[in-house]
Order: sequence, then C-alpha cells, then structure tokens
Amino acid sequence: MKETATHSLSTYLAEEGVHVEAALDRAVERIEGLVPESVAPAVAHGVLTGGKRLRPILFAAAYRAAGGQGRTAAVYDTGVGLELIHAYSLMHDDLPCMDDADLRRGRRTTHRLHGVDVTVRAGAALIPAAARQVLMGATGLGLAREASRGVAEALLDAAGASGMVGGQALDLLGEERLLSAEELDELHRHKTGALLAAACTMGALAAEAAAEVVEAFRRYGERVGLAFQVADDILDSTATAEQLGKEPSDVELGKSTYVALFGLEEARRRGRAL
Repeated sequence: MKETATHSLSTYLAEEGVHVEAALDRAVERIEGLVPESVAPAVAHGVLTGGKRLRPILFAAAYRAAGGQGRTAAVYDTGVGLELIHAYSLMHDDLPCMDDADLRRGRRTTHRLHGVDVTVRAGAALIPAAARQVLMGATGLGLAREASRGVAEALLDAAGASGMVGGQALDLLGEERLLSAEELDELHRHKTGALLAAACTMGALAAEAAAEVVEAFRRYGERVGLAFQVADDILDSTATAEQLGKEPSDVELGKSTYVALFGLEEARRRGRAL
C-alpha cells in the first residue's frame, strides 16, 4: 500500500509538472521580450533549470479542491507566477553576498554563468513579471479585476518583507548562532513557508472560495511549508552535494537547522507531525 501511494504521488507530480513546464516556457518567452537582451539568458537559466515545481502544483491542486473550474492552461499560467518569485529568490540567495553557491539543482548557479550584475537584474525583473503573470492568468480564469488583484496581492505579500524577504533577513541574522525552536519556526514560516502557504491561499482565492475556506487553505499551506523545511534539513544532513544538487549546505554556512537543534530522529518526528 505504501509503495502504491508513493508511486501515485510520483506519477501525479510528474503529470502536473508537464503542465507547469509548458506554462513556464510561455512565461519566459514573454519575459524575454520585455527585458534587455543581455538579461534574457539569465532569466531563462534561473527559471528553466528544473526543480520540484511544488508551488504551482499546490496552487493548481488548491484551485481544483476549492471548486475552481477554469481552463487548464490558465490555471498553470496563474500558478507559475509563484515559481517566478521562487526562481528570483534562489538566484539572489546564491549570490556571493549571500550564500556564494556554486551549484543549484545539480547545475552551475546563474551568477557563475552570467555574472553577478546580470543575475541581480534578472532576478529583480522576475518580481514585476510574476505579478503580471498572475494578473494575466487570473483574468484567463475568468476572474473580475478586483478578484485578480487579490490573487496577485497574496503573492506579493508572501514575497515581500512580511514573508519571504523578511525570512531571508532573519536567516542572515541567525547565521553562526543556535536559534531556539520558536525562532527557527518563525524564520522558516516566512522564508520557506510564506510562498507555499500563498500557493494554497491563491488557489482558493482564484476559485472564489468563501473566506473561511481560504483561511483553511492558508493554514494547511503554512504547515506544509514547515514540513518541507524539516525534510530539507534532514536531507541536508544525510545526503551529499551531488545527491542534493546544491552546494554549500546550510550546515556549512553556519545556519541553524531542525536536525542541529533536535537531532535526526526528533526532526523526523516533527516533520511527520506537521
């Protein structure tokens, strides 16, 4: 039974991923027509070099679960706005002034290939591009102007100082010191959890679900976000750089992790509980 469930999830993610990649190809083609020619290759590299694509998949799943009936292409066109923000965050996170990373998803990081200046500009260009992408997709789903704006605002709130960017600031401030459990949860509720929670929230908003349903999806997404980070910390402690596809690890960067704080088995228990 466990193997069947795992196979089913793997199949589901692969099938959803096909739709996400097609929507990302469409999005990048549009963005390449709007940014300077020198920046376009870095945009394509940062967005199209693979990944789990969980955020747009969660958006699509939440949209359908909340009763959304829109066209398939428009669903993924809306959801990939989340992936554009995620891509920008990874491009900037890998820069020499941040994690100074060489590998991301098993490939050389964007700034190693295209330079720091171009990568900074390419990442920054993805922020308004993501908002534009969501507004366009939501309109394609048949949402009215204000409803479309509400979906885009949920994305930008999660991406900004009250969400992911705020979490990144907490992450930098927490380097080389052991954070408490409360501080670590707060950091990752913003840095990792905000976009994952937004994916579920945006899906419910795009389906024009009732307020209490939207809130339930937000809470679910928040817990998924923390569980995702616990799992990431476990992998960080048990896998090689080649297996992870990224370098350096959080441990090498002197960051607090759930494994460092609680030990491997307790971290696994907390992940399962979430």
